[in-house]
Amino acid sequence: MQRVLFVCTGNTCRSPMAEAILKHKAPTYDVQSAGIFAGYGQSANDHAIQALDRKGISCNHSSQPVTRELLNWSDLILTMTEQHKRTLKADFPGIDDKIFTLKEYALDSRDDLDVHDPIGLSVETYEQTLKEIEMYIDLMLEKQEGDL
Repeated sequence: MQRVLFVCTGNTCRSPMAEAILKHKAPTYDVQSAGIFAGYGQSANDHAIQALDRKGISCNHSSQPVTRELLNWSDLILTMTEQHKRTLKADFPGIDDKIFTLKEYALDSRDDLDVHDPIGLSVETYEQTLKEIEMYIDLMLEKQEGDL
């Protein structure tokens, strides 16, 4: 079983949406999410929950900060931005071989690797972000099936 950790800033928007999507699409994966500046116990943003719900995806989320234990637990760490990736690599040496931005991993690309933060914007913006994340998770799953 693959253990995947999604990381964003506050662990209330992008990474919980990615976690919920991957759990929905690939239930054999063990998936968690965390945030670089997250506290413990916040639910996902209401707009994130609404966007997921409109796609029939449930989200039972409680925020958590990134820890060394979570990073060690994971087989694959997927960040929402290049800055998240750089911060984690600087703060937690030794994870270079398993950390990528979601877009970088899905596309094997180096161009525009950020999933932009919808915090404070409309539910429609959250739906667009969700659609973007879902597209890259689909590509990630295709890539991993090809690697088997």
